[in-house]
Amino acid sequence: MNTLLNLLGVTVLAALVLLPALLGFARERRISRELRTAALDRDARRADPPDPVTADRTRPAARRPYVRSWARI
Repeated sequence: MNTLLNLLGVTVLAALVLLPALLGFARERRISRELRTAALDRDARRADPPDPVTADRTRPAARRPYVRSWARI
């Protein structure tokens, strides 16, 4: 009985130590998969010619130049 409890205790401690690493690994794999999918989508969009009707609407807005401080305007 003592051996079983010792084995159970070691197993629980090992699970507690390994759980954060396994969760981090799973999270990294999910992020990598999302980045890979986004890159494939981006490449697919670049391969397609733009639609002339909606081409003007998909451009990003013009950015204002950076102003260091509002007091120096």
